[in-house]
Amino acid sequence: MKLNIGVVGATGAVGRKMLEILEERQIPVGKLRAFASARSAGEKILFKDQEITVELLTEEVMKESYDYLLFSAGGDVSEKFAPIAAEAGNVVIDNSSQWRMTKGVPLIVPEVNAHVLKGYRGIIANPNCSTIQMIVALAPLHRRYRMKRIVVSTYQAVSGSGQKAIEELTQQMADGNHPNEVYTRKIARNCIPHIDVFNENGFTKEELKMVYETQKILEDKTIEVNATTVRIPVFYGHSESLYMEFDETPSVEEVKEILSKAPGVVVVDNPSENQYPTPLEAENTDDTYVGRIRMDLFNPKALSMWVVADNLRKGAATNAVQVIEAMEGLK
Repeated sequence: MKLNIGVVGATGAVGRKMLEILEERQIPVGKLRAFASARSAGEKILFKDQEITVELLTEEVMKESYDYLLFSAGGDVSEKFAPIAAEAGNVVIDNSSQWRMTKGVPLIVPEVNAHVLKGYRGIIANPNCSTIQMIVALAPLHRRYRMKRIVVSTYQAVSGSGQKAIEELTQQMADGNHPNEVYTRKIARNCIPHIDVFNENGFTKEELKMVYETQKILEDKTIEVNATTVRIPVFYGHSESLYMEFDETPSVEEVKEILSKAPGVVVVDNPSENQYPTPLEAENTDDTYVGRIRMDLFNPKALSMWVVADNLRKGAATNAVQVIEAMEGLK
């Protein structure tokens, strides 16, 4: 079995990571095509030691036949080209926010809800990076205790804003006077409680993504989510502080046991030995790391914990490739 796969946005940070992970996870690719805008078309990229020329993204090439098309080129590109590819009978796995809340479009974290893909062809949405790692950690607990409310604060790496943000942090670390262009404030030696645009209710679009995507993936609109998303001067890896209220009373010991057996989760939790996950240790890995698991001091049905994952990998590229694995029965 060999798969015909196309990557749209192949020269971007996530697109390049998708190519890397397709190779790493030994996806049986028979033919790989890479697409990008006119600005990047003609560039050469490597895949399995073979040089591939990046093609111009057009409506015509999207009408051709592929087993899977991985999109990571922004919402506008996905809005225009993903339906064309899907109408041609192709499976499109889209990393943008364009289709996540569209009725009938599966929003997939493979460890959690791959069952909804059975028999499906069309557009499949990758969730927001912060939502993915949170859901990987919380879904097993929701199945056991049923979550009522989540309060989450995120500490998100600059790579979530793209290559220009990485370069800006690098330059500001070397020169404190280097101006900010990507963010509203200087990011070096700073924390910015502002990711994406503000809504009229005071929450940012990023924060609302975590609310509604969580409810859709877990198929439970009664779960209350209150999110605060913060950009921090870290290059790779998002961290999250989570507080959860449940219908049933959890125990730390059972929670650790549940999570240690959950797919895609690694428990790193031994405070007496200073063992807990950090983004630097999660970098360039595909798991979601959980630590600082503790009962609330006042509510016997509440629990807090700390969750970390590589945002470019599990938060984006790896999750998309895992969708292929789930649909092909490769893992």
